[in-house]
Amino acid sequence: MENRITQLFKVEYPLIQAGMIWCSGWKLAAAVSNSGGLGIIGSGSMYPDVLEEHIMKCKEATKKPFAVNLPMLYPDIDKHIETIIKYKVPIVFTSAGNPKTWTKHLKDHGITVVHVVSSLKFAKKAEDAGVDALVAEGFEAGGHNGRDETTTFCLIPLVASEITIPLIAAGGIGTGRGMLAAMNLGADAVQIGSRFVASNESSAHSNFKDVVIGAKEGDTQLTLKEITPVRLVKNEFYGQIQAAYENGATIDELKSLLGRGRAKKGMFEGDLVAGELEIGQISGLINEVEPASDIVSKILAEYRQALSEQQNEKFNF
Repeated sequence: MENRITQLFKVEYPLIQAGMIWCSGWKLAAAVSNSGGLGIIGSGSMYPDVLEEHIMKCKEATKKPFAVNLPMLYPDIDKHIETIIKYKVPIVFTSAGNPKTWTKHLKDHGITVVHVVSSLKFAKKAEDAGVDALVAEGFEAGGHNGRDETTTFCLIPLVASEITIPLIAAGGIGTGRGMLAAMNLGADAVQIGSRFVASNESSAHSNFKDVVIGAKEGDTQLTLKEITPVRLVKNEFYGQIQAAYENGATIDELKSLLGRGRAKKGMFEGDLVAGELEIGQISGLINEVEPASDIVSKILAEYRQALSEQQNEKFNF
């Protein structure tokens, strides 16, 4: 399955595990990388010393490439970057900010830089900033995504037609058939988050994993667009947010309701009532917790089966 992304990242398969806060530590990243994909450590929820520990353990657990996801709004981002350079992390995925700020500095240290966007406008800006590849993430995604609510099915061909660098599709992808669909639309690879939340190696709390595998269609909703758009499971905390909207809450009131540590409380500590539970719409198709290696194998097997069907008479009209 060699293409521009596998060559750029030096991996076997064009399958990337998303860098999710509170869910993707070194165990998950190493497991995905050892399975032939690209594992990512999500640094947005880590103090600088914690990130250093995770990078060290990941380097011990795999000899294959892995990456670090780096939210640009992280308050100690300079310390994270020092650690990434110190340990020669080969690939960095930046998100939630201006890619111009750190791209050149990272590339000057031999690091491949990928930026996450949710619109064609920002895809063009990221390419102009000199990033090596892009992740275009649709509205279906878990966690934080775009205000315009552009779906992956629309976003990928829009971006693919306007950029020249490798493109990774994200949002609503958790199966081999979804992977093939995204690549048919113009993507060189896929980034999958929610499916890997429900893995043995995920650092998500078991309570949260149970919610993910029990989720049905319509159990999540994109909200808090005035602050930062986030897709949440409809639990009691989500209900409080909706009640605040109905009562005409101001942005400051919404920020006060959100407070600090809501995501940690829900996804990492397992508080299903007062916690923020971020997951994508694809959760409706996730039915069990499995080893990450099995998830990779199943996605690739389904991809190959779908590709075979596509190439035979089933799709000939």
